[in-house]
Amino acid sequence: MKIYERENFGGQSYELMDDCDNIMDRYRMNDCQSCHVMDGHWLMYEQPHYRGRMMYLRPGEYRSFRDMGMSGMRFMSMRRITDSCN
Repeated sequence: MKIYERENFGGQSYELMDDCDNIMDRYRMNDCQSCHVMDGHWLMYEQPHYRGRMMYLRPGEYRSFRDMGMSGMRFMSMRRITDSCN
């Protein structure tokens, strides 16, 4: 997944392959307003350490979280959903 600081894939961007418990600590990024999920399924959380409200994302382009009804919500951590068969 590639995350972007601004809407429409603008601003700084970072590519994630694994979970990120705090985008501010890892990337010095204080906001994430759009993303492109190339592979896998992800949960994005409004607070660090996978807390608060969350949003499920499947592969696709998400140009504006605000336009998706997530106005005022900041995503600060994200976790990839993995299948586990025991």
